[in-house]
Amino acid sequence: MALPAAGALGVMALGRWPNLRDGLSVVTALLLFAAACSWLGPVLDGARPAVTLIPILPGLSLSLALEPLGLLFALVASGLWIVTAIYAIGYMRGNDEHNQTRFFACFALALAAAMGIALAGNLLTLFLFYEMLTLSTYPLVAHKGNDDARAGGRTYLGVLLTTSIGLLLPAIILTWVVAGTLDFTPGGILQGHIAPAAAAGLFALYLFGTGKAALMPFHRWLPAAMVAPTPVSALLHAVAVVKAGVFAVLKITVYVFGIDFAAAGDFTTPMMWVAAFTILAASVVALTRDNLKARLAYSTIGQLAYIVLGATLANGMAIAGGATHIVMHAFGKITLFFCAGAIYTAVHRTRVSELDGLGRVMPFTMGAFLVASLSIIGLPPLGGAWSKWALMVGAADAGQLLMIAVLAISSLLNIVYLLDIPARAFFRPGTDLPAGRQEAPLACVVPLCVTAAGSVVLFFVGGHILQLLAPVTGS
Repeated sequence: MALPAAGALGVMALGRWPNLRDGLSVVTALLLFAAACSWLGPVLDGARPAVTLIPILPGLSLSLALEPLGLLFALVASGLWIVTAIYAIGYMRGNDEHNQTRFFACFALALAAAMGIALAGNLLTLFLFYEMLTLSTYPLVAHKGNDDARAGGRTYLGVLLTTSIGLLLPAIILTWVVAGTLDFTPGGILQGHIAPAAAAGLFALYLFGTGKAALMPFHRWLPAAMVAPTPVSALLHAVAVVKAGVFAVLKITVYVFGIDFAAAGDFTTPMMWVAAFTILAASVVALTRDNLKARLAYSTIGQLAYIVLGATLANGMAIAGGATHIVMHAFGKITLFFCAGAIYTAVHRTRVSELDGLGRVMPFTMGAFLVASLSIIGLPPLGGAWSKWALMVGAADAGQLLMIAVLAISSLLNIVYLLDIPARAFFRPGTDLPAGRQEAPLACVVPLCVTAAGSVVLFFVGGHILQLLAPVTGS
């Protein structure tokens, strides 16, 4: 956490020297990823390091603890920060954005908060860093400073603070009263302390209170935040914010309720149907959106609900599928938003209906868009195939055959609203397109090609991800 926090201070100090400032952002991201990678060997060997930061009450403190699920989130967030930092340099300079120093400083603070969430040892620590992430990303959402940006920022801040303070915090207080502890504990802390009917209500408080997971009806902040610059959209949808939400849902399910208690008590079923509704409804809405970023935003809402669905199915394979989908969706969706930003930077087009023929002008960008779309749809040999497969197996293990149908229908809708875009770009004649190739700056194109390639590589390392998660899922 100290690395990105120090990086934010350094960025502000170097504001008068843009090359040094932006270089420091990239170096900080590299160092953070190296630090996260250094934990991988010990955690695989069974190490679970922990530290108490500030004692508050007997049995209650601000504390950090490293376990496999948190390490997976830390690796995704820190690794994708590298390509996002490089991309942001090309995008911000290519569009001559103002307040770039503030932008990069807030970006680093958001990553510090994300690391705090990944390493949180109990619910109180998770809540504090969760709020820090909301507040540090608000200036990024409202970065443009116009009326639309301010309105989007108000919606973003309003929904996330209302859900966290009004629902998540009461759930944490109730957990303390019932269980006498807030520590994340293998097997959970609530079994034997709460009846299944009461657990169902508490579980709903947690899932709706984790507004960053964007379950309907608490999803409006995500489309509203699309007024932000595209690197911020990438941060929101892939690197930190929404992944912090669904990571929190998985961690609370595993370490507060416990997989066995959730399965035996059958109290997750109501929220399973909420997740299923969100998956289908968001996919249908995405079909109707002509604005490219809005379509991708509703796609993200549906994809996040896949991960929540994995938590509510309450078995090892479903949890593994949800956690794996954090990784697979992160690489696919960050590529799609990188492509949207590259299109805007190169040809200033924002609507799907304006993209006809663009594949001949921006072949690398639209090729990467195609690859990432296929991964999110779940076709091999791309990483998204493994997470969707694991979720379907988890649904079968839970005896929820209708959830397999939900996942299958959603994938068909993914095909319609995602592949429509590269099909237009490559197979329809374009109008008013520039002659010859006109890709965005290299700092934009290289990161999107790297993350698209990452979606392919992930297909071949899915087993290693499951190996890391095995102590969490028991499978």
